[in-house]
Amino acid sequence: MPAPLSIVIPTLNAEGELPATLEHLMEGLAAGLIRELVITDGGSTDATRAIAEAAGAEWISGAPSRGGQLRRGCAAAEGEWLLVIHADTHLEPGWAAAVAQHLQEGHGSPACFRLRFRARGLMPAWVAAWANLRTRLIGLPYGDQGLLIARADYEAAGGYPDQPLMEDVALVRRLHRLTVLPSSALTSAVRYQRAGWLRRGGRNLWTLTRYAMGVSPEKLAADYRK
Repeated sequence: MPAPLSIVIPTLNAEGELPATLEHLMEGLAAGLIRELVITDGGSTDATRAIAEAAGAEWISGAPSRGGQLRRGCAAAEGEWLLVIHADTHLEPGWAAAVAQHLQEGHGSPACFRLRFRARGLMPAWVAAWANLRTRLIGLPYGDQGLLIARADYEAAGGYPDQPLMEDVALVRRLHRLTVLPSSALTSAVRYQRAGWLRRGGRNLWTLTRYAMGVSPEKLAADYRK
């Protein structure tokens, strides 16, 4: 029987982060979980492709839009289950056992990881705690928490929309019975450290609010880059 998981990672000039992310996936290979690795790129000009191909990944390239990249990557994947993670996300040791248990006992429900930042201090812990609380209360994780989803459920929900921002929210809002796995995804804190934890967190919340009010992802993405 083929291994169940297709790992899908969107990239754009990710040479600095991708090697460590791939290294943290190795226990999934040892556990017989990973069928394939799909890297879906948005036009990298650094060594991202060389790193991906050295790891044996399937390489897909197209326009730089995370929603579009994820849509292309998931369409190319062949596994019964999809595990989508970001290029700067490290799954903590023990993640493979948590995923294997969910595949056996989770009744097919989609799942995500708890969020942690690769940074110490009160603010990283506070922002992560808020994200995890939001996930448990209203079932709304962001993409940096990863998404484990059966292909059948992914397709039934319409997949990732080809949009530059909030593609993760758009998909997750169409899912049901989301499970939080007893394992963490450790994501980069660089963007928060550059912008300031409160400013970045407030900006994210305001962007989510505007999206819920109907502002287009294209407008949100343009404002987000300013």
